[in-house]
Amino acid sequence: MHLVDLNYQRMILGYHGCDAKAVARVLAGDDSLDPSRNEYDWLGKGIYFWEHGPQRALDWAKGEAKRAPHKITVPAVLGAYINLGQCFDLLDTANTRMLGRMYPLFRRFVLKIGKPMPKNKAAPGGSMRDKVLRYLDCAVINWSLDQMAADGKNYQTIRGIFVEGRPAFRGAKIMLKSHVQIAVRDPRCIVGFFRPTAGAFIAA
Repeated sequence: MHLVDLNYQRMILGYHGCDAKAVARVLAGDDSLDPSRNEYDWLGKGIYFWEHGPQRALDWAKGEAKRAPHKITVPAVLGAYINLGQCFDLLDTANTRMLGRMYPLFRRFVLKIGKPMPKNKAAPGGSMRDKVLRYLDCAVINWSLDQMAADGKNYQTIRGIFVEGRPAFRGAKIMLKSHVQIAVRDPRCIVGFFRPTAGAFIAA
């Protein structure tokens, strides 16, 4: 298997939506961010950030506070300096083609162990177009990167672009929730944290 070497070693700003108490604990050095391991995560396991998207992170935190008020009571945003390092960047066709080649192998593996193939699904009451529960994508990414790690190629971050939401205006192909997302698999790529200023956000 030919593995593409995308050693970025470049810094980006990432924004993580969460509860205000979590922001305070992390900035004080009393806590850290745990990687997400949901079976429907868009980029597989990792600590999730919106790249250069503080408002998108805040919007997500507000939505999560409604969906799961036991997790977020006061929506807030934690900023981070992230070195992408060895990045599995899905904005590069070398990597999306790699996933295309890995998919038949993944499907063969799933059938061999007797499990049903995962499928991407819409959230209850959500848009069928977006299918925000990415069970298939998550499983293929996690399995593929595990296989690559067994071959000695360990990716530290994953980067993907997503077109999401309704049109920004009538007839537009620009969608309201489109974003670039980062999943940090290696916490050492997070160089430091900061609290975004109020000027980073639009008025509610």
